[in-house]
Amino acid sequence: MNVYTAAVSVANVWTHRGAPRKVDEMMLSQPVRIRSWLDSLSYEDRLELCTENLIQTQVLFGEKVVMLDEKDGWASVVIPGQPSAKDKRGYPGWIPKNCLTRTHEPQTEAFAVIQKPTAFLYDEEKTKEFELSFLTKLSVLSEDRAWFEVATPLGRKWLKKEDARISASAKGSGKDIIQTGKTFLNLPYLWGGMSGFGYDCSGFACNMLKANGYSAPRDAGDQAQGGKEISFSSPEEGDLLFFAYEEGKGRIHHVGIYCGNGQMLHSPKTGKSIEIISLKDTIYEKELCAIRRYF
Repeated sequence: MNVYTAAVSVANVWTHRGAPRKVDEMMLSQPVRIRSWLDSLSYEDRLELCTENLIQTQVLFGEKVVMLDEKDGWASVVIPGQPSAKDKRGYPGWIPKNCLTRTHEPQTEAFAVIQKPTAFLYDEEKTKEFELSFLTKLSVLSEDRAWFEVATPLGRKWLKKEDARISASAKGSGKDIIQTGKTFLNLPYLWGGMSGFGYDCSGFACNMLKANGYSAPRDAGDQAQGGKEISFSSPEEGDLLFFAYEEGKGRIHHVGIYCGNGQMLHSPKTGKSIEIISLKDTIYEKELCAIRRYF
């Protein structure tokens, strides 16, 4: 397979090569400037990511993609780590080729995984290089009391131990999924978002499950087909709640995480931030169409 690795902190996966606008240029070459990009986007700019179908998803630094084709400096890719009904090989889309590398990092037994919403990567002099997202996963070469030395697509770098932990095989509970999610309260919604810089609804659900050892598809419609079906009368903390148009009878358009007492933790929509709300007397109460358990 033609395997490449994301060589930027977060790479947008675009719907087509012509999707990026002028305001998106800072996300098209190394190093991407994701904070500056997000700060520069108006409400209308953010909304267009969805309404104009510009972005599909994102990949994190070190995440693997399979390149299917190359054209005009762009790579057509699928993402094996993001299951999707759109392509059985993984989520499809386009990434600027200069945001990818063929570098093969050494495979070690231990991996450091970022546990904070974001954290910095450091060079050999322990100088900050750039900011990484929650769940960025890098091979550990060595460690001391305060630092992990890690293999990256850009060579050997360092992470502070306070920002990461060694990946464990133990799985979290439903309560753990909620506790992880609460870390991101008040983080602004981002269409296509799969990082600690911003999530969309299904990206948030998918990553909170992943952080606790569970795999789920990338999109809400696919997520609603997996896991275990749960009765509307017996949801538990950590269950995924799905919502459809036409009072639950139409197309699924949203997913949240049940957090007990009739409440939901979710990333709502453009212009809003991750929040906990009561479902009672809301449109969500009428639109609830499925509950699925992945833990």
